[in-house]
Amino acid sequence: MKILDSSKKNFDKLLDNLLMQRKRKVQSSSVSVTNIIKDVKKNGDKALLKYEKKFNKNSVIKPSSNQIQKSIQSLNSIVKKSIDTAYDRIYKFHSLQKFKNISYTDKFKNKLEYKYLPLDSVAIYVPGSTASYPSSVLMNAIPAIVAGVKRIVMINPGYKGKQNPAVLYAAKKCKIKEIYSIGGPSAIAAVSYGTKKIKKVDKIVGPGNTYVAAAKKEVFGDVGIEGMTAGPSEVTIVCDKYSNPEWVASDLIGQAEHDDLAQCILISKYKNLLDKVKTEIFKQLKEIPRESIAKRSLQNNGILMYVNSDKKIINIVNKISPEHLELNVKNYKSIVSKIKNSGSICLGKYAVMAMTDYNVGSNHVLPTNGSAKYSSGISVNEFYKRISYINLSKKGIESLGPSVITLANYEGLVGHAQSVLKRIRRK
Repeated sequence: MKILDSSKKNFDKLLDNLLMQRKRKVQSSSVSVTNIIKDVKKNGDKALLKYEKKFNKNSVIKPSSNQIQKSIQSLNSIVKKSIDTAYDRIYKFHSLQKFKNISYTDKFKNKLEYKYLPLDSVAIYVPGSTASYPSSVLMNAIPAIVAGVKRIVMINPGYKGKQNPAVLYAAKKCKIKEIYSIGGPSAIAAVSYGTKKIKKVDKIVGPGNTYVAAAKKEVFGDVGIEGMTAGPSEVTIVCDKYSNPEWVASDLIGQAEHDDLAQCILISKYKNLLDKVKTEIFKQLKEIPRESIAKRSLQNNGILMYVNSDKKIINIVNKISPEHLELNVKNYKSIVSKIKNSGSICLGKYAVMAMTDYNVGSNHVLPTNGSAKYSSGISVNEFYKRISYINLSKKGIESLGPSVITLANYEGLVGHAQSVLKRIRRK
């Protein structure tokens, strides 16, 4: 892992360079992504099946209801109960996010309304193939359910014709009827433009690898996507002398095991703590099945940072704008209000990022790669569109119209002015 010291003159430059290096890796999309999208757009299911066979050894685009049911029956009942618990908690928290329509009548009896309408259809992308995430089904589908979306489609790459039973159970729990065993840029293209087997959707949400993220950006405009970058995962942890090095090391490894491009950063005013965590990381890496992935992630993107003041720590966190932030410090109340850029913030030693990934109730589809500076994680709001309704009275247009005519003429939009003038001109 890279080691940085804020007391050194070149600290800021080194940090900027490391963050930019990783950002470029995440953002780099190949020509192949564009070509795949063009191919599926032109050749539909034929192209889709070609890429499924090539990348996922899969020849089944849409599993039958019998296949789904049989797979679900094989799932351990304890796993099912854990999914049920997560569903209930996520639903409860997201149900509190519903918006109220606005209706306002002014003194001229002009009526203005602002209404929230659910999208007609969305596709949720759930990473799969060699790894499977039933939690991602819940995190993407439940806010859509709460919003009232009528058609929810799940795209989830299987491997050799098989999808993960826990993913399928979570989809059943969310009453998702359209399930497709597809993934990658070709899947994004299929739900964006439609094929004979798959009807296009209005919006695509959900995390994915760099190729999926690049494909979503490519189709944006023809279809909606989240207002953020939901790419490879990140965690930044701030520690003090009271932090448990064993716990902190496990938190970093837990994030690193996601992806080679995952980013794990540890910040502390205590060099001794940084050294202890580093030792713990080496020890604990050997204990997890995804050791090689976590190791590459930590070597390529991991940073241990000695920072000598709270003020500088706050500034650095806001610069990084991490997806996940853990304030594993005793005095987190004194700094949390000054941190403006993060997808989610865990407060105190027991609030661990891994819990938020599953059943605390908050959403784990969060802005990555610095996009927390201007965007937020998935919420019920993601699945609404908002429409303004305007009903003007005769008195209203006669009272406000002259001011509009003045501004329209000032801007050189005489046609605007005339359309108002014609309605208020007295005969």
